[in-house]
Amino acid sequence: MKSRRSLRLRPEISADVPDTAMVMAAGLGKRMRPLTADRPKPLVELAGKPLIDHVLDRLRAAGVVKLVVNVHYLADQMEAHLATKASDFAITISDERAFLLETGGGLVQAAPMIDCDPFFVVNSDNFWIDGPADGLKLLASGWDDQKMDALLLLVPQARAGNHRGQGDFRLDRFGRLSRRARSRVAPYVFTGIQIISKRLLEGAPEGAFSTNLLWDRAIEAGRCYGLVHQGLWFDVGTPRSITDTEAALANE
Repeated sequence: MKSRRSLRLRPEISADVPDTAMVMAAGLGKRMRPLTADRPKPLVELAGKPLIDHVLDRLRAAGVVKLVVNVHYLADQMEAHLATKASDFAITISDERAFLLETGGGLVQAAPMIDCDPFFVVNSDNFWIDGPADGLKLLASGWDDQKMDALLLLVPQARAGNHRGQGDFRLDRFGRLSRRARSRVAPYVFTGIQIISKRLLEGAPEGAFSTNLLWDRAIEAGRCYGLVHQGLWFDVGTPRSITDTEAALANE
C-alpha cells in the first residue's frame, strides 16, 4: 500500500469505466454510536461484512483498480483494514488525521493523488443492490465529458431504504439537477455515488467544506447531472438502519 499518511441476466453496458475511485472514509460516524465507539463507521458490519467491503466489492466488479481513501477517525484501524485489500487495489491514503476536511475539502486534498479524470467518488457507508445493470457501469455509461462536471447516482424516494428525509434533488428532462425547494419534497435521493471531473474542484476554497458548495456551482452552470439507479439502496447511517437493512435483505 502506498500512503501519504439468483442468477440474473444483465444487459451489456458499453462504457469507459474510470479505473480509479475516491472512497470517503474519514467521517466521525456520530449517528452510528455506540457502534462507532471502538471502530470507524466504514468498519461497522452489515450482513457479516464491514460496510466498506460491500463498497469495495462493487468497485472491483465494475473494474476499478486504484483507490484513494481518506482517513481521520481511528485512522490506524482503517489503514490496517485497507492493507488486507492490497491484492485487489492499488491504494493511496489521504491522511486527514490532523484536521477533518469534510467531503469537499477531502476531495481537494486527494485530487493530486488521483491520476484519472473523471473518477468515481463513493461514500464508504453506502449499501446498494444492482438492478438489471451494474450501477457503477451504468453511471459511467451516462457520463458526457463535454457537458458534465458531476454526474450523481440518484434513487427514487420509494426505493431509498431507511431514508427519512424529504429528498435531495429534482431532475429536468435533460437529466440536469436542481435542488429541493425549501419546505418541499424532492423525488430523488443522492446515493453517495458519483462521477466527477477535476473541473468541479477548480477554484475550490481551502480547508474544510462540503461538496454541496461544488454541486451548487455546477448546478448554476448547468453542468451537474443525475442518473437514476435501477436497483435498491439503503441509508445505513444508524444502528437501527443496520438491523432494518439486514431484515430487508433476508426477505429478498
